[in-house]
Amino acid sequence: MSVIKTMKMLSSWLAAILLLGPAIALASYDLNMPQGVTEISREVFSIHMLVFWIVTVVGVIVFAVMIYSIIVHRKSKGAKAAHFHESTTVEVIWTIIPLVILVALAVPATKIILKMDNMKDSEVNIKVTGYQWKWQYEYMDESGLKFFSNLAEASNKARELKSGIDPRTVENYLLDVDEPMYVPIGKKVRMLIASNDVIHSWWVPALGMKRDAIPGYIRQMWFRADTEGVYRGQCAELCGKDHGFMPIVVHVVSEAKYKEWVTAKKQVIAAGAGADDKTFSKEELMAKGQPLYATNCSGCHGVEGIAAAPIFPNMKGSKIVTGKLADHLAMVIHGSKKNPVMAAYGAQLNNLDLAAIITYERNAFGNNTGDVVQPAQVKAAR
Repeated sequence: MSVIKTMKMLSSWLAAILLLGPAIALASYDLNMPQGVTEISREVFSIHMLVFWIVTVVGVIVFAVMIYSIIVHRKSKGAKAAHFHESTTVEVIWTIIPLVILVALAVPATKIILKMDNMKDSEVNIKVTGYQWKWQYEYMDESGLKFFSNLAEASNKARELKSGIDPRTVENYLLDVDEPMYVPIGKKVRMLIASNDVIHSWWVPALGMKRDAIPGYIRQMWFRADTEGVYRGQCAELCGKDHGFMPIVVHVVSEAKYKEWVTAKKQVIAAGAGADDKTFSKEELMAKGQPLYATNCSGCHGVEGIAAAPIFPNMKGSKIVTGKLADHLAMVIHGSKKNPVMAAYGAQLNNLDLAAIITYERNAFGNNTGDVVQPAQVKAAR
């Protein structure tokens, strides 16, 4: 290719870049890792940038020497290759220099790792348990404060292919939950990470920490957020069919707002637990059961009662749902390891929630059994 053709090609490329420049400028591309809102996350970012610049300098030097050698010592200029096999001096130099760099990097990296593992003086202790496909949060310092966090209903509906909802119209699509986790600003939060079934991974980039949730093990991590806000993350381990639908949302609030949230949340939980002896109408149970079904059951059985995959049974016309109530109760409460496989929801939901879901399933999707299940019946079936 001639020099003139090469220059023309470069000119056309440059013109295209200049024309597309404004459009490219409008797009926000964050190519680097976030600095986060915790001390640990900022220190991790600092050592990341240190390594980046060291690698960049080394790369520039190596390629500069290569390019210089190719141009200056080319055959057309009469250069002749030297004939030698090894040089002790060169071997020593290119061994010592990388060793010095690695040792220099190991010191700050070790300090950060030791700081990550320092669980002393925690002020808020939260146990996080991964389920397929949701998170359970238990505040160890607050008696009775335990709840599940599921994918938000708006995102859950939009992900259904038959819903007709454009996911782009849903705010924070697949990154929003029905029950976010709350923590106070400036407090050391210690997390105990566990799993009920398979390996999950609790990850919020802005907090600078990630831990795998492994069945049979309790793993730990901590963070101290210094900026109020809403921070989002996801399960970072391929944990099954709905791996992409178990986001994490953490609200960092003032201590006063945190205490208000704790009080209000305890009241809601107590109200649900105290409903075992109350009688609810069919309409009340159906209204409560619909969003609970969408959150807990539709991932496998479909929003409209048509299974999301062939391996899961339909709710519409199901022999279990339209059959004996006792069998339906047993299946939902205790689960099943046989065909069909079913997770046990007895440990995940209270009696009122289960009564609402079962009532909804038996009267929605054209099933119309007329059955109304009360919390007392669920309590007895346990």
